[in-house]
Amino acid sequence: MRMRPVLRWVLRLRSTPKAIAGGLGLGTFIAFTPTMGIQLILAVLGATFFNLNRPAAVIPVWITNPITVAPIYTFNYWLGRHIWEGPPLTEVSRQFLEIGRTMARLSFWDIKDQIIAVLSMGRDVLIPLVIGSLAIGLITGILVYLFSYRLLCIFLFRRGKKRLLNNN
Repeated sequence: MRMRPVLRWVLRLRSTPKAIAGGLGLGTFIAFTPTMGIQLILAVLGATFFNLNRPAAVIPVWITNPITVAPIYTFNYWLGRHIWEGPPLTEVSRQFLEIGRTMARLSFWDIKDQIIAVLSMGRDVLIPLVIGSLAIGLITGILVYLFSYRLLCIFLFRRGKKRLLNNN
């Protein structure tokens, strides 16, 4: 995926840098949680609740898709397993691969089946996965917020300066 068109699109969003960066951070947090099937809904509702830019919150949730779910969930599980004991990583990573395959066969609108696929992992897998996912989601969400806020401020300052020079 090319990033330049996405960046241009983000820069054209009509909102404050704080609201856009907040939306990107929230979407990133949600993308790393085991909420496949409802991530889009959570991003829109969360952005609305926290008064953040909704389109910006939706962009990062596409990080988690049938192709990336296995590596993302495996890493999150690995991290969560350091805090809460669970089944061996090799066993669980095979489950995540199967969930990715299941998700690839489902339609976008098969939300119930997507949720069932995640919940079918069982509590002994879900608890370390959720712990690791919340940690990774929080860290990456904060980093994305800080980085994107800084970039948006720099870009908007330069754009304003350029407009000021062109008007004189």
